[in-house]
Amino acid sequence: MGRAKSVSRFLLKERALVDGPRAIKRMNHENGGFDCPGCAWPDDTKGLHLDICENGIKHVTWEMTNKRVGREFFAAHSVTELAGWSDFALEDQGRLTEPMVYDAESDHYVPISWQEAFETFGRALGALDDPNQAAYYTSGRLGNEATFLYQLMARELGTNNLPDCSNMCHEASGRALQASLGTGKGTVDLKDWETTDALFIMGVNAASNAPRMLTALAEAYHRGAQIVHVNPLVEAAATRTIVPHDFLDMALYKTTRTSTLNLQPRIGGDMALLRGMAKAVLEQSATDPKAVDREFIERHTEGFEAYRDMCEATTWEELERQSGLSRDAILKAARVYGEADRTIISWCLGVSQHEHGVDTVREIVNLLLLRGNLGREGAGPSPVRGHSNVQGNRTCGIDHRPEPEFLDRLGAVCGIEPPRAHGLDTVGTIEAMQRGDVKVFVGMGGNFALAAPDTPYTYEALRNCELTVQVSTKLNRSHLVHGRRALILPCLGRTEKDHQRGGVQSTSVEDSMSMVHLSRGMKRPASKHLLSEPAIIAGLARAALPRSDTPWEWYVEDYDRIRDTMAQVLDGFEDCNRRVRLPLGFRIRQPARELVFRTPSGRAEFSAAPLPDVVPEPGTLALGTMRSHDQWNTTIYSDDDRYRGVKNLRTLVFMNKDDMRERGLAEFDPVTIVSTAKDGSRRSLEGYLAVPYDMPRGCAAGYMPEMNVLCAIGDFSVQSDQPLMKHVKVTITRES
Repeated sequence: MGRAKSVSRFLLKERALVDGPRAIKRMNHENGGFDCPGCAWPDDTKGLHLDICENGIKHVTWEMTNKRVGREFFAAHSVTELAGWSDFALEDQGRLTEPMVYDAESDHYVPISWQEAFETFGRALGALDDPNQAAYYTSGRLGNEATFLYQLMARELGTNNLPDCSNMCHEASGRALQASLGTGKGTVDLKDWETTDALFIMGVNAASNAPRMLTALAEAYHRGAQIVHVNPLVEAAATRTIVPHDFLDMALYKTTRTSTLNLQPRIGGDMALLRGMAKAVLEQSATDPKAVDREFIERHTEGFEAYRDMCEATTWEELERQSGLSRDAILKAARVYGEADRTIISWCLGVSQHEHGVDTVREIVNLLLLRGNLGREGAGPSPVRGHSNVQGNRTCGIDHRPEPEFLDRLGAVCGIEPPRAHGLDTVGTIEAMQRGDVKVFVGMGGNFALAAPDTPYTYEALRNCELTVQVSTKLNRSHLVHGRRALILPCLGRTEKDHQRGGVQSTSVEDSMSMVHLSRGMKRPASKHLLSEPAIIAGLARAALPRSDTPWEWYVEDYDRIRDTMAQVLDGFEDCNRRVRLPLGFRIRQPARELVFRTPSGRAEFSAAPLPDVVPEPGTLALGTMRSHDQWNTTIYSDDDRYRGVKNLRTLVFMNKDDMRERGLAEFDPVTIVSTAKDGSRRSLEGYLAVPYDMPRGCAAGYMPEMNVLCAIGDFSVQSDQPLMKHVKVTITRES
């Protein structure tokens, strides 16, 4: 009921009492519906009529607002003035309505025609000495067709500088799965979740990050599956839920459990827990021949002996110390795993945003391989992707380290010679902008300035550019932290009708379990001056590549034409125009699910990485950044965090009660938080309030993007190049 009340208040606030409910009925429905622009959780396979969640409704309503930001608004407010507004206030002004260009003399954004905007971009590209002096960032909101055109434009221009949001989120997952299984994606689908015997949910707060997962968890509990949540904080999703479309349960306040066991490792201690579970399984196999699937290991894997030796050499004392869990707790988890015939392990950023994120995800695969939990129904690895089409972005070519085979097909089909050298990822792009090596930055959706680490450093890097271009639906911080010249190019939202010469268009998206389906907007665009993302990309491309043979304008007339080209280039997209129109679309084939491993050995690869030392030094804490409940990525709907009991407060730090007592802190005492980077440099936040929370000693947590300032630009994993957002070394002291 808390969700229902929150949604009702939000619909009322956004004046969307008519359009909001209409959109809710069309969201996540095949046959003419639109895909929720929020999380990437798969659509229900049983034709559920309200496959929705609180945050999804808020996300859609936030996009469908009746508020507008046009030329009158920008004339009334300078960039300097707007820079002093809160991030909530900026986005709360409403939808952008026409292209704008920054006028340095007046410090205002002023109107510009679309053609003039494209020509501004074209001139900036033409002035570069090297195509690698431009970078093209992508947010997970971009549809597959726009994604394909975007990477085609970048590569025809001559660069692989294609940073994206996954560089900050699941890069470790993709690299680990690729090394272990020969695929950068999970192998399970929603039907596997419906039949598995055990679910391990690691490093994710499903109630906020993937709320529709709660339906799967409730159903799993009802059928008797074991559900183990692994997280330093026991979150709301790890206790009980009322599924939103169960109206009787809502009326009766009848809850369903969403866990059978909760484990609270220290921040970064997940790998030690997994290694301990594997050690327990291997020890049991000495007396129980069924504990380990030896036939599967012999037929389908490589490196088992080295991994077994590594587990045997790791002492229980070290496993307890690094995990922060008792041996009994680890053995309890191992028993759940050992007694289940089929197991799924699912994880999110609490696992990936660490120095050893790749090794931890590989340890997940190690554990699954021990019992043959791969290539059969109800079993396998299942990463939880955060944003609606972030997985589709990578599938459709957004990759700064593209495979040669992909480039070969792209070049042959599209008639270009794509560059072969690896490009820049997110951290690399920021550092290159800071040095002056990247002079043009294009942000296709998202809020790069706030999403990235080391906020002051990122701001300075963006301001060092000759031109920044932001393709957006609403005003945000990235429009105010800009280059010497700047463009705001407003685009259609996911909920809006996309009219092109060939009629109303649909775009396709890929969910976190490799299902590709169509999304079609239902609402009249917020402004007659808005363009679709494919149309904007085509306009930019034509201006920068006036003699290009690529039929940019022809592609935009009918998105089926883009998909026909994608079908020739992208592995798994064959015949996609027909298959994407099937009920629920189509699933991209997963060779590893069929026990076909595209690894050097042709087998699933065990890894034998040493256990990292994640125990904080005396006097320090490991801090993890996270979202509040009333937030989606950098978009903040309110300062409340209902599921954690917080109201009207974001400048806080959650701490263990004993850690607070040791520092002489009482609840809501003001504190200073100081982080120490790998290079010894320090960053700080002042005036934050200490809030006690059920979490292990040595751990702390607080909200992004405000706390991104604490993560130094150089503090990224050498395994994945991901910023260490979940493992910042801090000291916390009381302010006098």
